[in-house]
Amino acid sequence: MDPPLRIGMLTPSSNTVVEPVVTDILASLPEVTAHAARLRVTEISLTNQSQSQFATETMLAAGDLLADAQVGIMGWNGTSASWLGFDLDQRLCDAITTRFAVPATSAVLAINELLETLGCQRIAMVTPYVDDIQARILSQYGDAGYECVAERHSGESVNYAFAEITSSEIERQIREVATDGPDAIIVMCTNMRAAPLVNRLEEETGILIIDSLAAYVWKALRLGGIDTARIRGWGRLFSR
Repeated sequence: MDPPLRIGMLTPSSNTVVEPVVTDILASLPEVTAHAARLRVTEISLTNQSQSQFATETMLAAGDLLADAQVGIMGWNGTSASWLGFDLDQRLCDAITTRFAVPATSAVLAINELLETLGCQRIAMVTPYVDDIQARILSQYGDAGYECVAERHSGESVNYAFAEITSSEIERQIREVATDGPDAIIVMCTNMRAAPLVNRLEEETGILIIDSLAAYVWKALRLGGIDTARIRGWGRLFSR
């Protein structure tokens, strides 16, 4: 058997999706396990209090506990950098590697790598967030050179509530943005239950769908030297 790979994930305290869905994605890889540490995140807004939830030192303090499990990879399986700034995640990953001597990534950095690698310029964005958070996300991607041709957002600010958005609602949003013919559809939130829907909706629409939680797994596996093509039934990104 291949040597074990333990993937470490920093995740919001109110996230109920990351651990079970990542475990399901990894089910075909017996040598890979996922392990999470939490930091308090309950509300998503542009207030100072909300933004302070994502301070690098808070993340690293959670990482101190995760490091006790001797994970081989560590990172932020959350999407706050999509509205607070991509450089925030890069600085966090640099700090993780310096402090714990392991490679690091984040959901947002993985998404951005996929978009660049695959040459996806016209994107659609699906999120659970409120108007001003969504506007920040679209502005960031616009500044990075991407054209957002369609978007849908659910108007929620309570992080726990994101996981309560129904599969039928997520499917509706994805189908609606697909009609504008983007190169890729991004589901930007690791607490939305989109990943189990991706394979079927990609077959239906013919469009690449990048779920943020799945993107984190994709990059973590690549950092660990695992062939992501061994993951089947969770979307086209794993064949990349």
